[in-house]
Amino acid sequence: MSIMHANRPFRAVRRLLLVAFAAAATLTACAPGMSDLQTWVSEVKARPPKPLDPLPIMQQFETFEYAAQAMRDPFSGPAADQESGGADSGLRPDPTRRKEPLEAFPLDGLDMVGTIGTGPGMIGLIMDPERVVHQVLGGQYMGQNDGRITSIHEDRIELTELVPDGAGGWMERQAQVALDDK
Repeated sequence: MSIMHANRPFRAVRRLLLVAFAAAATLTACAPGMSDLQTWVSEVKARPPKPLDPLPIMQQFETFEYAAQAMRDPFSGPAADQESGGADSGLRPDPTRRKEPLEAFPLDGLDMVGTIGTGPGMIGLIMDPERVVHQVLGGQYMGQNDGRITSIHEDRIELTELVPDGAGGWMERQAQVALDDK
């Protein structure tokens, strides 16, 4: 065996001892700093804690008593025994009645242009959107909502229309066509 091979275990032990000595020296140097840290931690723990925020005030709510059990359910259809209007009110357009020429136009598309005569036999003059003038009498129909002429005055023609009430029935609505002041 050569001398070189015999020194190998000795070198390894020497390196290991050197590393151990360096680690021990380092830990010994840190020991005084640990006392400062321990002192600071004990001071922080000794401080009184900050006071907690007060609890929020609970708001008092008014109680509500639901007393509408006898009323109609808003999510169901209309009741068959509705008192006003409705499907059983008797009002409805006559499907067998022959439509008159002015019923082809909406009421706001018709213009009153004048009258002929005086008193109860007064005739109204209506111009349609196609610029054709028609003579109308009380009882005739005009407009798209079964509007029946109830009266003719010098400045307006009054009608009663039949319109859907939204509950499957019909209701009457008053309307008028006024004389244009041009």
